[in-house]
Amino acid sequence: MKRILFFNYEYPPLGGGAANATKYILDEYSRRSDVVVDLVTSSITDEYVQERVGENVTIHWLPIGKNANNLNYQTRWELIKYTRKAHAFAKKLIKQNNYDLTHSFFAVPCGVISRKLKKKYDIPYIVSLRGADVPGYSERFKNLYKIITPTIHKVWHDAEFVVTNSRGLTELAQESDRNQKFIQIYNGVDTNFYKSGTRTLEDRQKDFRILLASRLSRRKGFNYAIDAFVELFDLYPHIRMQIAGGEGNAMEELKEQVKKYRLEGRVVFSGLYTKEESPEIYNNADVFVMPSLNEGMSNNLLEALASGLPVLMTPTGGAEELVRDGENGYLIKMKDVDSIAEKLKILIENPEMCDAFGHASRLIAETMSWENVADEYMKLYKSI
Repeated sequence: MKRILFFNYEYPPLGGGAANATKYILDEYSRRSDVVVDLVTSSITDEYVQERVGENVTIHWLPIGKNANNLNYQTRWELIKYTRKAHAFAKKLIKQNNYDLTHSFFAVPCGVISRKLKKKYDIPYIVSLRGADVPGYSERFKNLYKIITPTIHKVWHDAEFVVTNSRGLTELAQESDRNQKFIQIYNGVDTNFYKSGTRTLEDRQKDFRILLASRLSRRKGFNYAIDAFVELFDLYPHIRMQIAGGEGNAMEELKEQVKKYRLEGRVVFSGLYTKEESPEIYNNADVFVMPSLNEGMSNNLLEALASGLPVLMTPTGGAEELVRDGENGYLIKMKDVDSIAEKLKILIENPEMCDAFGHASRLIAETMSWENVADEYMKLYKSI
C-alpha cells in the first residue's frame, strides 16, 4: 500500500480543469485498497474543513481568504497564502503519517512545496504539469515566467517523474528545458455522466447550434469564432451560437463584440454553469468549437467528445491526438477566422455528417476513462 500526500490549490468548487481532474482521480483512488491519500487544498470559507471520500481519501480544506465570488481564478496573493499554509500543514501531517511520496498538481506553487518537503524529509515526489505552470504557455504570465522559470526547472529536476497531459504540453515544456524527461498521462472523461444527445438531422436543418464552452479568457480565442459567425450568418440564417461559461478576462470584450455586430439573439451568453448542468449544454449543440491559443489537455474537449459532438479545435490541448480531420471533426488554424468559417460551413451544409462525426467522437472518449488515468499514476507510485 502507498500513502500519498497530494497537493492542489484548486479543488471543486474552486478552479477548472485541474481541479476536476484531481477530483476524478481521487474518486478512483477511493475505490482502491492499495493507496491512502491526504489532499491539501484551498477552502472557500474562513474555516479549516476536513472531508472523507470513501475510507482512504481525506481532503483538507485550508482557508486562504478566498473571494467566494471568484472561484475560477486564484490571485497571486491567494496562491502565496496557500503555499505558506499548505507547507506548514503538510509538516504537521508528516509528523502523524509515514508518506511514501507527495504528488503535486502544478509545478508552481504546489511543486515548490513538494520540493521543500523532499529537501527536509527526504520524501520523493511527482509533479503533474497543467499548462500555466509551463514557461511560455500563457501570454498573461510572460513577465512572471522570467522570474519563476528557474524555480520551475528546479522543481522538475528534483522530481521522480514530471507528468504532462498532452503531446503539445510536452513539446512546450521541452522547449523550456531540453534535458528534462517527461511522461504523458492524458486527462480522462466520465463517459457515464456525459452521453450523446438526441439532436436529429431535422433539428439541425431548422436551427444549427454551435457551442463554445469554457472559462471566458482571451486565451480561448472565442473572438475568432464570433468573427467566423459574422461571415456565415447572412448565408445561413438558421445558425445559432451559444457561449457557455463565466468569469475570465474576455467576458465583457466578447459581449461588446456581439453587440457591435448586432448578433444579440443569434449569439447567446448562457453564463457560468455547474457540472450538473453541463451534459444538457453539450446535448443541445450540434458542433463544439474551441479556437484556443493554448491548452494543456482540454477537459471541455473531452466532455464534447463524450457527448458525441463533432469538434473543431486548434492544434493544442490534446486536439492533435483526439481530433481527426474528416473523421470526428477538423483541426482549425490558430487565430484564423476563415479556417473556422470554412469548417463550420462544411457541417452546416452537410448536417448529416454530424451524426457520423459525433459517433466517432464518442468512440474516442470511451477509451479515456479516469480509471485508466488512476492506473497510470499508480504505476508511477509503485515504481518509486
